[in-house]
Amino acid sequence: MKLYAIGDLHLSYEYNRKALEELEPHLQDGLILCGDIGETAEHLELAFAAATRNFKTVFWCPGNHELYSLQSSRPDLRGEAKYQHCVDVARRHGVHTPEDPFVRWDGEGGPAIVAPIFTLYDYSFRPADVSRADALRWAEETDTVATDEFLLHPDPHPSRDAWCAALVRRFEARLAEAVAANPGVPLVIANHWPLREDLVYIPRVPRFSLWCGTKATEDWHTRFGAKVVVSGHLHVPRTDWKAGVRFEEVSLGYPKQWSDVKTAGKDINDLLREILPGPPPPPGGEAEMKWRRWG
Repeated sequence: MKLYAIGDLHLSYEYNRKALEELEPHLQDGLILCGDIGETAEHLELAFAAATRNFKTVFWCPGNHELYSLQSSRPDLRGEAKYQHCVDVARRHGVHTPEDPFVRWDGEGGPAIVAPIFTLYDYSFRPADVSRADALRWAEETDTVATDEFLLHPDPHPSRDAWCAALVRRFEARLAEAVAANPGVPLVIANHWPLREDLVYIPRVPRFSLWCGTKATEDWHTRFGAKVVVSGHLHVPRTDWKAGVRFEEVSLGYPKQWSDVKTAGKDINDLLREILPGPPPPPGGEAEMKWRRWG
């Protein structure tokens, strides 16, 4: 019984929807869907139906795309209301969400506590000499503006920063509770956004880092005894080791970002990332980053 993960399915694209149809049965295994499934309830229904049909246990954490408010699909749902709507869809399929109790994993690589969380971002992944007030202007200097600025609303919070701060406080407490309740059992933390700024490598749009996380989670991997941290968002699949903790960026991405992988004969099954059991820690707990674009 293994635990796998994949993120950023972006099912608004027909190419990716067809790829999802090729998912093969892993009826004794688990799967983490690490955000950015799509923008609508229909996208979530497709992903959750396929995942629960092929995997014994499924976990999900939201990305920014799930939180978008579109005129074409329930524009009345904004911010927390849109998030709760996604949670409700997941629960109808028996998918574990950040709003549910964390689950103990006793399969290969266990025991471990699988903890899907939701932190958003607060624009703090920026140079020290760039203030929060100047952050968006700094990004705009290189024609970088996230769609989130127009479609991701923080309601009822006054800003995305404030929503992020509230989420960080809540999941910080929940992770601490999980550690206290399960002494000696490591965590698998799944969050769409990277927990650490030094894992953000997006050379084509480096100033997009503003929308990639919060410095408030920088030490969570060691503070909460994580064995593996799973994320997406960057569309740069890779494996890193920090202080003996494995970090897995598990994005599929937009069709243009992986269609050559498909053309070369690989499919979505080849791109599922094994989270548990996974490899043992390297000597000293550190290792060179490994690109995982080809699986």
